[in-house]
Amino acid sequence: MANINGIFKPQGDQQSKRGFLQELIAVATSFGLAAATPTAQANPLNPGQPPRRPGMQGKRFGMLVDMRKCIGCQACTVSCSVENQPPIGQFRTTVLQYEIDKPDGSAPAMVSLPRLCNHCDNPPCVPVCPVQATFQREDGIVLVDNERCVGCGYCVQACPYDARFINHDTQTADKCTFCEHRLEAGLLPACVESCVGGARVIGDLNDPDSEINRRMDERKDEIKVLKPDMKTSPRVFYIGLPDEFVNGVDGQASVRLVSGH
Repeated sequence: MANINGIFKPQGDQQSKRGFLQELIAVATSFGLAAATPTAQANPLNPGQPPRRPGMQGKRFGMLVDMRKCIGCQACTVSCSVENQPPIGQFRTTVLQYEIDKPDGSAPAMVSLPRLCNHCDNPPCVPVCPVQATFQREDGIVLVDNERCVGCGYCVQACPYDARFINHDTQTADKCTFCEHRLEAGLLPACVESCVGGARVIGDLNDPDSEINRRMDERKDEIKVLKPDMKTSPRVFYIGLPDEFVNGVDGQASVRLVSGH
């Protein structure tokens, strides 16, 4: 459990991390690693990314998390583990519990923050992969080709959301996939299906009549994403996310909430 009575991580940490990733990309490019396959040519719609691979045609998946409905039960964590079978102790999604100390000394408040891969429109994990094992589909889902992945961990370092890990069993990169195998079969991702409070909604952002778009329109002034300053254009959206969490949450690092919030 993280204590929300700490301080923000210094901006220098983020700057040095970004500098490292920029140097990494430059080195990979200079050695021609980014051109290992024809798919690594520049994406005309996003010059920093290779072309997307085929997915569910015409769709762009995103997820909405309503923190007002999340009770921190971890049903999503358990169902994801049952569905996707990551090693014991490793998780593709989880709900971090934060304790907010109140200035009057009364019992601390609790905040449950669901975390997972954000399936960004500009995913920093994709261009740093030297063998194109990490890729994005046309429907926006970011996946890992485990037969190609060499377990270098570059993508793990590149992700600003701490959503990736090296699988202890396969020694390759692992992460949330939006349960794309279930979506393709017309089913909901395991975490969405098992959510007790109905806090998670997944849908097609390209469909103006989809449930996710309807709910986001109803609360459009309250929609937030994590770390917008990173310019990744995440496609996991939150309702009820305190402002201090937007740029202040880094893994399980502590953040400081302003008194009275």
